[in-house]
Amino acid sequence: MDIPLKDNSRETKGTDASAPKQGQAQYTLGEQIGFFLRQANQRHVSIFAGLISEKLTTTQWAALVKLRDLQPCSQGNLGRDTAMDMATIKGVVDRLVKRGLVHTAPDAADARRLVLTLTEEGDAMVERNLPIALEISQQTLAPLTKAERMMLMELLQKIC
Repeated sequence: MDIPLKDNSRETKGTDASAPKQGQAQYTLGEQIGFFLRQANQRHVSIFAGLISEKLTTTQWAALVKLRDLQPCSQGNLGRDTAMDMATIKGVVDRLVKRGLVHTAPDAADARRLVLTLTEEGDAMVERNLPIALEISQQTLAPLTKAERMMLMELLQKIC
């Protein structure tokens, strides 16, 4: 990969077992993409938790908004469209059903499949929180210029 790494090709003094060998790249956590993506996500989740008017997680919000667009849809389709694995989407849906925000019913064509729809309360919750969700995105990206925001979104879409 063409990620910038510190040049550690110089011989190091001492006997530190964790020191890289001659010619070996050094792995420094604070220089890794995953480290920065996790920090950016933590920033976004903190802003989300502070502004969202309901006790929702980011994954619950994603499921509600996407279900509003897709309904009725299967749990599996909702998971795929929200980038959640089957175990995660099942847990998210179970919690939303328990809160009375999502209704499940067996699929008439395949009894193994659950068909999901928003309840009236679920739909109302999405409507109440859409302006807040837009504000959360704005605050998450606030340190960036408009051009930087567009570039970040393009680059993230490219690696996703």
